[in-house]
Amino acid sequence: MVPRVGGIVVCGGQSSRMGRPKAWLPFGNEVLLQRIVRILSEAVSPIVVVAASEQELPKLPGEVTVARDEETGRGPLQGLAAGLKALRGRVDAAYASSCDVPFLKTTFIRRMVELLGANAICIPRADEHLHPLAAVYRLEVEQSVRLLLSQNRLRPAFLLESSRARIVVAEELQDADPTLQSLRNINDPADYATALDELAQLQAR
Repeated sequence: MVPRVGGIVVCGGQSSRMGRPKAWLPFGNEVLLQRIVRILSEAVSPIVVVAASEQELPKLPGEVTVARDEETGRGPLQGLAAGLKALRGRVDAAYASSCDVPFLKTTFIRRMVELLGANAICIPRADEHLHPLAAVYRLEVEQSVRLLLSQNRLRPAFLLESSRARIVVAEELQDADPTLQSLRNINDPADYATALDELAQLQAR
């Protein structure tokens, strides 16, 4: 049986390499956070956006829940904890995303959900890197996340040691997202400029 799956968008990072908040970067007729929420909502529901405590957010659909990091500067596990808490009792699992993957595909999200199976976590690995903010988590892992946070063990890889995890390799995603654009982050101004050029080419076709 396919679990009820919601979505978590973590957008409380410092954006130090970009030099300005990624959530507000214009991309087409919307900004990045709005784009990710829209794409995610086409595959899963409900959606929780996790922001820093004082972070200002662009306008989002009324049905989107906004949660705040309990502490700042503690990385994706802190955002994941807040998102999972906000989804308690509403879903069985959640696809977690960053807000800086403008070429995220709904086919990728759905494939990751399908591959979760009986596992607690389903996480992709590409180019020898795990992608914790392109993964599916059962709500039961919140307890393990909070334990790691209390121990100051902030690397997402630690979560895989204490949970039933399926690591998905690129070959399992080829038909859903052949070039794995869903894993492509916009980290700095050069990445952003390249992505804007590619968007313009796509819109011109």
